[in-house]
Amino acid sequence: MEQSEDQQEALVKTQEDSKSSSRHLPAGAAPVRGEIKKHAVTDDYKTSKRVLGLGINGKVMECFHKVTGRKCALKLLHDSPKARQEVDHHWRASGCPHIVHVLDVYENIHHGKRCLLIIMECMEGGELFSRIQERGDQAFTEKEASEIMRDIGTAIQHLHGMNIAHRDVKPENLLYTSKEKDAVLKLTDFGFAKETTVQNALQTPCYTPYYVAKQLIRLLLKTDPTERMTISQFMNHPWINQSMVVPPTPLHTARVLQEDKDHWDEVKEEMTSALATMRVDYDQVKIKDLKTSNNRLLNKRRKKQKQGGTSSASAGCNNQ
Repeated sequence: MEQSEDQQEALVKTQEDSKSSSRHLPAGAAPVRGEIKKHAVTDDYKTSKRVLGLGINGKVMECFHKVTGRKCALKLLHDSPKARQEVDHHWRASGCPHIVHVLDVYENIHHGKRCLLIIMECMEGGELFSRIQERGDQAFTEKEASEIMRDIGTAIQHLHGMNIAHRDVKPENLLYTSKEKDAVLKLTDFGFAKETTVQNALQTPCYTPYYVAKQLIRLLLKTDPTERMTISQFMNHPWINQSMVVPPTPLHTARVLQEDKDHWDEVKEEMTSALATMRVDYDQVKIKDLKTSNNRLLNKRRKKQKQGGTSSASAGCNNQ
């Protein structure tokens, strides 16, 4: 059967739309990893000087797709094996609904240097902590905390299923898609991500559970990887996978974050430093036995406890 000109036009348009579908994805859709483009990014996108954020390896700028007008985020990296690794990890992982989607990647010359330009969906909802701060007097509940932890856990579980450890999960890297109430929380910035098949290297704590139930915290903070809760166990914990039945207990999060707002930059720096000390391979680290350690601070605590009449069996470090 012959096709009319209108039908042929519609078919061509459908094929063209299909080819570009990986570039213009709706929220929650799984992007398709494509090839790095060699033509100028400015052929497809209009760039601006507005800085949206600072990644560990480069600035994130605002840009707009010339055809659709869609607002996107552009991250510029100087081309190197490490930069290509970051691009590869993020691009492959961005099929997860809780990981920022990579839409396009370009290889261009910028100011005389070969660079990689990553086009990502624009996360207009801001950082997780900022969103909680903006709640003001409106209570932040335990149920909401459970849902947030489930979303973060979903992203990490997706990465671990690909043998990728993010290794830089912190407030600045947890962003919302919009300011709306139903916005999606997503993980970004793969500058420290590492692919490995060594199981122990994937069990470093990769999230900061401020309000998880006490027994869950204890299991997440075990220093011995063999005793620490795995991401699968975390996701199957009732506090996470049954968030619908978690009580709406009011938490003081919004008030605390608002009152201590001036100190959060310092807290973020400390968290960044703490994460840096955790980015080591376990086969290069030997954890000393506290009972046989001759550390001066530990000896001082042991002596103080003996003087106070406490049992030497309880000597050790208290994380408070």
